[in-house]
Amino acid sequence: MKSPVIALTLALALTAGAAVAQPAGDRFDKPASLGVARIRYMVADIPASVAFYKDRLGFKVVAQSGTFFALLTRGDVQLLLSPVKGPGGASQPMPNGERPAPGGWNRIVLYVPDLKGEVDRLRKAGVHFRNDIVVGLGGSEILLDDPSGNPVELFQPD
Repeated sequence: MKSPVIALTLALALTAGAAVAQPAGDRFDKPASLGVARIRYMVADIPASVAFYKDRLGFKVVAQSGTFFALLTRGDVQLLLSPVKGPGGASQPMPNGERPAPGGWNRIVLYVPDLKGEVDRLRKAGVHFRNDIVVGLGGSEILLDDPSGNPVELFQPD
């Protein structure tokens, strides 16, 4: 039985209207109980995903084990990247045989001060978007895909 889809929202501030790496003071060693959120994304290609999150969305690479794992951080968010097949526990099938896979609708939400400007910058960099900017209650948003098809939401509050 598959668990229900739950949208994961994380407030991540981008400075100066563009995704930039956080200062060296990132608290990647701080336990989750003290406010650090850890998210694991299953990805098809660790190096491509690391480059995407670092170069396009401003994450900092904390650790990488070749094609088997990467830990990135941005503010109080730790992003764990695991391959769909590999030696790690996250890559192992469930008892019913179901294998981990990227994609779906669960996502990280990145708060941005200038959504249109950020979308223009990312489109020029070749990033794939699932939709156009949508105006809703409380702000505007758009969904993009990482290299493995995992969604990332960019959100500009009203």
